Amino acid sequence: MDSLLIIDDEKSLLDVLSLMFKKEGYEVKTAASGAEALDILTNNAVDLVITDIRMPHLSGMEILKYVKENQPETPVIVITAYGSIQQAVEALKAGALDYIVKPFDIEELKILVARGLERKHLELENILLKKDLKEKYKFENMIGKSRLMQEIYVLIEKVAGTDSTVLITGDSGTGKEMAARAIHNLSRRKDKPFVTINCAALPENLLESELFGHTKGSFTGAISDKKGMFEVAHKGTLFLDEIAEMSPWTQVKLLRALQERKIRRVGGTDEIPVDVRLIAATNQDLKRRIEEGKFREDLYYRLNVISFEMPPLRKRTEDIPLLVQHFLQKYCQQMGKKMKRLAPDVISLFEAYVWPGNIRELENVIERIVAIEDRETVTPACLPPEMISQANHNGRQVDLRAGFNLNEYLDDIAKRYIIKALELSGGKIKDAAPRLGVSYRTLRYLINKYGLKPRVSDLGGEEEGEELAGNGLAASDEPPVSLMDNGRAAVKEPERGRSR
Repeated sequence: MDSLLIIDDEKSLLDVLSLMFKKEGYEVKTAASGAEALDILTNNAVDLVITDIRMPHLSGMEILKYVKENQPETPVIVITAYGSIQQAVEALKAGALDYIVKPFDIEELKILVARGLERKHLELENILLKKDLKEKYKFENMIGKSRLMQEIYVLIEKVAGTDSTVLITGDSGTGKEMAARAIHNLSRRKDKPFVTINCAALPENLLESELFGHTKGSFTGAISDKKGMFEVAHKGTLFLDEIAEMSPWTQVKLLRALQERKIRRVGGTDEIPVDVRLIAATNQDLKRRIEEGKFREDLYYRLNVISFEMPPLRKRTEDIPLLVQHFLQKYCQQMGKKMKRLAPDVISLFEAYVWPGNIRELENVIERIVAIEDRETVTPACLPPEMISQANHNGRQVDLRAGFNLNEYLDDIAKRYIIKALELSGGKIKDAAPRLGVSYRTLRYLINKYGLKPRVSDLGGEEEGEELAGNGLAASDEPPVSLMDNGRAAVKEPERGRSR
């Protein structure tokens, strides 16, 4: 129950307002003076304050100042006489939610109170969510509560305690640089430089000079000696993004630097010792690049001491609401706008979209919405046309980017539907199976295959005399049925030789 504090030296008005708001379901406290109000505020937290501006001894402006200093989240509505509008304007500047002029319409005051309480609840929700993000779902500069991201967090913590070279793979926009920064920030090198170079952004001659430095006169434009990023990152971390784009000649020099822990500037002869932890990243398949003769195999094994893949956003849809909230807060604050809310169908569209640009694309969409849209609630009409177009095509957008794997994509879809069906069925497999249009045995097989592992209590009593054998079905069970054959039952052959 929301609580109100009403302050006015007119007893008749105080009694009327108290009775009216109690009938509306509010808990009401009243004060006939500013001093009495301060006593209440000192010993009680209230959800909203309604105060007259003009009162003897202690004015409504002084009450407003006290509330903003001690309970800043509490909205204040001021009551003023017709001739005191200027005071009301000053109150707004001092932080009052709104003002109402005597004699006023009771219904208008009700609306102001409801609006004030709604805003307070929204702000508190945002504060709690932000705290949740920070404490539960934020790891360094990354956000996510999904199983995939939790596994990444654990791995980063382990890797950070070493000086081993790290290779981070994953689609563009998945947060590879963020992961690299997290490793650095948790390492013993955290107080030293973190230096980044995008190998795809510089031509071969400039990349070599940028990495290793150059001496005066080594090439046209080299008017003085210059340190390379290896020297700049000494005792710290050097992050090489898009390393697959590095030329063969620069690869040779990089391999030598990693082996000998020394570099030689372009045009120079001196060997310069460097102490650098190297982290590399790519969105390409380096093994395929090796087969094509575009990447050195010996360099690959130097880089691939510890490696992990940043998951695409389509595989961690449960993180989307958290990321949306984070970006909304970020850009609303940057642009000085009120916090926006997303309609439920917008979140559904976000979760159904494949996000080819991953987190970077999601952030761009949110920034665009905050910049362009004036309405507080974001509807599907505010979204980019390509998102709406995909929804109109039942989410069947074809996206054959480099490294796409049909089996993995279909498996991911199957897992999401199984999880949803189990949620809707209270974890009961026998109830979930009909929702998916498969047999009980097939669903049990798929649950084990994907490592979903429902609670033991969810399995008990499902089918008498039938138990899961380890991580699979009993030997007598029939071959499983695939979910992916246009709704028809089809025997799915077990996959061989493909790592997950």
